[in-house]
Amino acid sequence: MKKSLLAGASALFVCSAPALMAEEGMWLPSQTGSLAADLKAAGLELDPAALGDLNQPPLTAIASLGGCSAAFLSPQGLVATNHHCVAGSLQYNSSPENDYLTDGFLAKTLGDELPAAPGSRVYVIEDLRDVTAAMTKGAAKLSGRARYDLLQANRTKLIAECEAQANRRCDVRPYFGGQQYWLQQQLEIKDVRLVYAPAAGVGNFGGETDNWMWPRHTGDFAFYRAYVAPDGSSATFSKDNVPFQPKAFLPIAKDGVKDGDFIMVAGFPGTTDRHRTAEEARFYYEELYPYQQKMLADYSAQINALTEGDNAAKIAYAATLQGVDNYKKKIAGQLKGADAISLIERKAAEEAAFRSWIAADPARNRKYAGALAELDRLVAATNAAALADHKRAMLARGQLYGAARMLYRWALEQEKPDADREPGYQERDRTFMVQSLQRIERRFVPEIDKALWEAGIAEYRSLGEADRIASFDAAIADKDMAAIYAATTLGDTAKRLEWLDKSPADFRASDDPFIQLAVATGAEMMAREAADKARSGDLQKARSAVMEARLAYAASQGKQLYPDANGSLRFTYGKVTGKAVDGQIWPPFTTAEGLLAKHTGRGEFNAPQTMIDLIKAKDYGRYAASELGTLPVDYLSTVDITNGNSGSSTLNARGEFVGLAFDGTIEGVVSDWMYDPAINRTIHVDSRFMLWTMEKVDGAQHLLAEMGVAAE
Repeated sequence: MKKSLLAGASALFVCSAPALMAEEGMWLPSQTGSLAADLKAAGLELDPAALGDLNQPPLTAIASLGGCSAAFLSPQGLVATNHHCVAGSLQYNSSPENDYLTDGFLAKTLGDELPAAPGSRVYVIEDLRDVTAAMTKGAAKLSGRARYDLLQANRTKLIAECEAQANRRCDVRPYFGGQQYWLQQQLEIKDVRLVYAPAAGVGNFGGETDNWMWPRHTGDFAFYRAYVAPDGSSATFSKDNVPFQPKAFLPIAKDGVKDGDFIMVAGFPGTTDRHRTAEEARFYYEELYPYQQKMLADYSAQINALTEGDNAAKIAYAATLQGVDNYKKKIAGQLKGADAISLIERKAAEEAAFRSWIAADPARNRKYAGALAELDRLVAATNAAALADHKRAMLARGQLYGAARMLYRWALEQEKPDADREPGYQERDRTFMVQSLQRIERRFVPEIDKALWEAGIAEYRSLGEADRIASFDAAIADKDMAAIYAATTLGDTAKRLEWLDKSPADFRASDDPFIQLAVATGAEMMAREAADKARSGDLQKARSAVMEARLAYAASQGKQLYPDANGSLRFTYGKVTGKAVDGQIWPPFTTAEGLLAKHTGRGEFNAPQTMIDLIKAKDYGRYAASELGTLPVDYLSTVDITNGNSGSSTLNARGEFVGLAFDGTIEGVVSDWMYDPAINRTIHVDSRFMLWTMEKVDGAQHLLAEMGVAAE
């Protein structure tokens, strides 16, 4: 019998056991049954069963943008998310004459709304069901590449069956290290349009200086709209398309939250590593993260230097730079947080206790000791290869070389039956491939790309000869970079797209230098990929067995485990609260007066003058919080989030919209590896600040009316 969230199944997750702690957990909706008592005790006023039912609110209003989370706030497909989640669309539509990144954007009518960046999607969750038996069928006796290939074939088959339904995008993801597999089915909406984003002085107030910091005064919110064909089917952009009508939308709370209030967040968190081994934690924090941080710092400095004084170039690389700076600072927080909570030592102690539990029972030892030893061996091998892998990946800093490699791989895969092609290169992926190639035109300056690629090649060349790509070295030897860029036609979007319909023979016959380089390195790259796949098959076998033991170990302690985040739908709950840091008390709310105090009128702290005038006049209208005596801007909570949760709607105890999660605090980002309630805090933009900005600053009353916020 299939286990589906629609049926409320939850047996595989040790659901008779109590939760770990109130604040911790990126829970699957199917786990709500076992959490019902805890949710009610924490303050939930809804029926907990509603949080596990994808056929009723609030989950029917939750959406994904394929990297950020979102939710519908009106019956006309209006989608709320974070400002930084629409930055790519602002950048794509901007020019020196219409700099929406800086000045913001507001469509006064539906006809004024702008197409989002190519590849933008709104995904509406419909189902999440257990497919473990179908995924692992025939895999029990296999290992290495054979196991990898079988699992991939089973996954491809399940996805194809799901996507036989029109307009659906489906995926099968591993849970608990491949101990379980669940299929996520979503309605794919392809026509996404930019509706409203406040100025950068609101949506990115504080910039990189305040990123991951508290106190925070950022209005990190924006709106898209989802469109479909007149018959309701998903369709690409057309002037004839109409706003999508979701099954439900989130009501806007009449009253905002207060200190101590219950809140919850539903979204699509990207990746956490809480179930990884102690040795993996040691390697990441002592070796890999420090290296990544240095590379990102160098990359950021290079982009800033190369775009200095050139506004068009700054716009072209703005989205890239924002992402680089965000991750760079997050890694700094990871390292700081790991020291603060003694992460490596705590992981080692926890793992020692787990291994002792296995060793204490002969039956458990016979069942799991071999898998533990194999996982240790594979982790050591993976760690040993990881730094070299990252240095080889520096070659991807060149966008045209990356495009050439992707196009050549596309041509090779097209010679296979569609079901046998690599993920990302099937017919279902063609539209994404086209849009990925189109995006380059607005995010590419030849001289800058050349300089960034040269820096990436220089870092790659720090590898020893045995770890380098011999075919790349031979093909690039004595080549003049300026001549390569002058001779290529891949900088032209139309020419790039033409290669999607060419054969491998066409690639081999080409005189384009980037195409030649892709062909020259293709076989060696594929050989490295084959070795990685063999190791991946072995890792899945060992890790899934070890995770089976971890689930049993947790159950023996009366604990319930949740799987690591993997981009699938989760919910988390907690409360609005501040915290003590180094003898200082962080209050749970920031206010408009704090924003005014930070405002300098330049750089990262340059709020719109209209906003400053309103704050000075204390013109907050109905949006002031009586208990604060002023307008709240952002607030802190204990909900458990990570990257991918950006844009997640924050709901109160009644399931009403009270803001958007958009960040964490710098020392708390170590929660990707271990949640600690003493330091973990999520930052939300308060719905009252959003509504005030829309009404008083930007004149978006038509959107407020659409959201059911009555005129004052």
